This record gives sequence, C-alpha cells and structure tokens, in this order.
Amino acid sequence: YNWESEIHRFAPGLTVDTVVGSAGIRKEKIKESRADILLTSYDLLKRDVEAYQETLFDTVFIDEAQNIKNHGTQAAKAVKAVSGARRFALTGTPIENALSELWSIFDFLMPGFLYGYQGFREKFEEAIMNDRDEEVSARLRSMVHPFILRRLKKDVLTELPDKIEKTVTIELEGEQRKLYDAYAKRLKLYLEKQSKEEFKQSKLEVLKELTRLRQLCCGPELFLENYHGENAKMDACVELVRQAVDGGHKVLLFSQFTSVLDEIEKALAKEKIEDHRIDGSVSKEQRIRLVDSFETDDVPVFCISLKAGGTGLNLTAADIVIHYDPWWNVAAQNQATDRAHRIGQRNTVTVYDLIAENTIEEQIKKLQESKSALAEEILSGEGIQSIVLDRDEILKML
Repeated sequence: YNWESEIHRFAPGLTVDTVVGSAGIRKEKIKESRADILLTSYDLLKRDVEAYQETLFDTVFIDEAQNIKNHGTQAAKAVKAVSGARRFALTGTPIENALSELWSIFDFLMPGFLYGYQGFREKFEEAIMNDRDEEVSARLRSMVHPFILRRLKKDVLTELPDKIEKTVTIELEGEQRKLYDAYAKRLKLYLEKQSKEEFKQSKLEVLKELTRLRQLCCGPELFLENYHGENAKMDACVELVRQAVDGGHKVLLFSQFTSVLDEIEKALAKEKIEDHRIDGSVSKEQRIRLVDSFETDDVPVFCISLKAGGTGLNLTAADIVIHYDPWWNVAAQNQATDRAHRIGQRNTVTVYDLIAENTIEEQIKKLQESKSALAEEILSGEGIQSIVLDRDEILKML
C-alpha cells in the first residue's frame, strides 16, 4: 500500500493494480489487468506464482530484495519463477549475514552469472568468509560492481538533515544484575562441558538461552512471573521518552520482542503518554491508517516491532528513534531507523541505542560492526556512473 501511494504521488500518469483480495479475485486481476504496474507482496506472490507464470512482464522489480536472501525458501523460488525481460532488485542490505545472500539476489537478476550456488561457495564464499582472502574478495567485487548502482544517502539526499547516533549505556543493578550474572554463568558452564558435536546438536537450546540473556537485559519480568525488582533499561527508556515528549518531539520506539512493547506501553500509560503500535498482528490496511494518523495527530510515540515495521513505512513526523534492544544484524536496525530518516524529514534525527553494560548486548554491538565491514568490503568502490570499463575488466566479467 505504501508503494501504491508513492506511485500515485510521483508518477500519477501510471496506472496501478494492487493484487489483493481473495485467491479468485487476485487470479483474475493478474490475468485481466490492463494496468501499467501490478503490485504484490512476497507472501501473496508465493500463493499466486502459477498465475504470474502465464505472463511475460517487461520489467520485474523486487523491493526489499533481502527477502530472497535464502535461496531455498518459497519466496525466493516464487520470485525467480516470474518471467521478465528486465529485472531490478532494490535493497538497502544486499548482504546482511553471509555472501550467499548476494548470490541469491544475483541468481534472480542474472541466473548463472555468479555460477550455481555450489560453484559460488567453492570459488568465493569459503575463501572470503573463512580465509579473508583479499584477492578473491577483489575478484568478486569487480564482477558484481558493474551491476550495482550504489547510492549512499549523504550523496543523493543532500537536503536530508543529519542523523545523530548515540549509544546509551545502562548499568544493570540489584536483582536484575544478579539474575543476569547467574544465567550467564550457567550457560558458560553448559557450553564448556560440550564437545563440538554436542554443540551442533544443541544449537536451538543455546539460542534459547541467549534469548533469555537478552530478555534479562530488557526486563526480567518478560519471562519470570512475579518479578518486581529493578528494570534499569525500562527506567532509562521512559526517561528518554518523557524528555522527548516534553520537548515537543515524536518518537519511534523499536524492539524485537512484542512482550517488551507490552511492558513499554504499560510504563507509558502510567506516565499518561499515548502511543500507537504496530506488530505482526496488525493488518496491512490498519498499518497504513496508523501511519497516516501519526503523521498528523498529537500521539507522540509509535511502538513498533522490528520484524513487522522495520521496512515499508514512512514516518517522517518522528525525529527521535529509540532501539530498546540491539538486533544481531545492524542492517535491520538501520532500515528501521530509516522509517524516520528519509525524504520528507525536515529535522535532525537522533537515534538512541540502549545497551546494557557488561552483557551480551555489548557483544552484539561488536558483531554488528564486523558484519557491516564485510558488506562494505564487497560493495565499496566508486559509484557506477564513474566507471569506464576497460578491456581487461570486460574480459574478467566474461
């Protein structure tokens, strides 16, 4: 729906059909539509893929192309099954965690250009990820570079106000600190006793325990009933929101845990601060209504779950963004921040990362930095418009 409104705004001469409704209605639209543009979601495309295969499109655009980063998923297979004379992929995060994600996007754009997946693994991924091989990294960069039009916000949105990023370090105290230390110690002992083979078998269990540690940073009450002790992070968050509201600002508040949003909403209600909320249970139509409302109403806070609202929303009424908990992947966090820091924003945007000191959250922050470095290494280089391809480069590409 966001795309539909943007097309009406920027290209009113083009006709658009948004493929929604029951399965029958969608099928009919795909078959009979005379519109210039058909709009669908990854989720609906998976269900309607057969109907799309009967048409050859001039151009297929995929937005948020990281949705097809795992080439084995239904979404990736469905997208690659649609026929188009030209294909474009739009994404702010072509590499979130692994090079195979870049391969999957290229497999949609130009199947075979980066070999089959096995070939890509052997020629590039293993050498770059495991051995940090500079030469192989440079070769991959020179292959993909001519097909990537890379745009950094600071280069193209010269009128966009600054973005100030601040890490707010929070010291856990009292009962919360004791609980965190006890759980961390227990997990450490558990891991120390395991062989490599045992660890492989128990990965899910370990992930569950890591999630527990992250929840303890956010607030022990998330999984411990009858906890009435300290919650240093919640106190810091409410204080930040209170200051922002008193200063006449609007705030976007992100967390990955919907249970955290529940607790934040309770804390805000005590302070008599109103909020809107988007999580996975909110329909697409309702999302648009809430977004439109937030742009014009007096409600100062928008609570959003990172997964449900990290992309596809335009919320430039806000100029303060708070990330209550860090995500393993900084790209997802940045995309969430970009709900506010985008075309239409007139004020400087301040972004606060709330990080519990001496906890797993500090380690996640370090991990984020190393992932960013990998993406930069493969994608960096001058913008495509400044490239003059010489003979050797063309031969290399071939």
